[in-house]
Amino acid sequence: QVQLAESGGGSVQAGGSLRLSCAASGNIGRRYRMAWFRQPPGKEREGVAGFDNSAMGRTVYADSVKGRFTISLDNTKGTLYLQMNSLKPEDTAMYYCATDSRWWDSLLTLEYLYWGQGTQVTVSS
Repeated sequence: QVQLAESGGGSVQAGGSLRLSCAASGNIGRRYRMAWFRQPPGKEREGVAGFDNSAMGRTVYADSVKGRFTISLDNTKGTLYLQMNSLKPEDTAMYYCATDSRWWDSLLTLEYLYWGQGTQVTVSS
């Protein structure tokens, strides 16, 4: 069983920054993928950024966050991060991290097995 716990959310003004953390516990194996997703109010969950630990740290980003967000993984701490800069009001959402040892063509699929409870990010204009 794998457990994920997100933290670091909060309220910021447009143009500000936040760093989200996702602490993982349990045994996911040595080859796994992790990703950040978000769900804006009244909308569907969408992929934000993904990290493939089995492919030399390959990363992918949604077009809406490219150049502003950075995903990274600290293997020693078992923690996934999402550095979010130049935040916009449209980034307001509940942010979730997810992980799985299975492989898909897309790192931003919603098929991940393990999910955290989420952390709220609110960006005001």
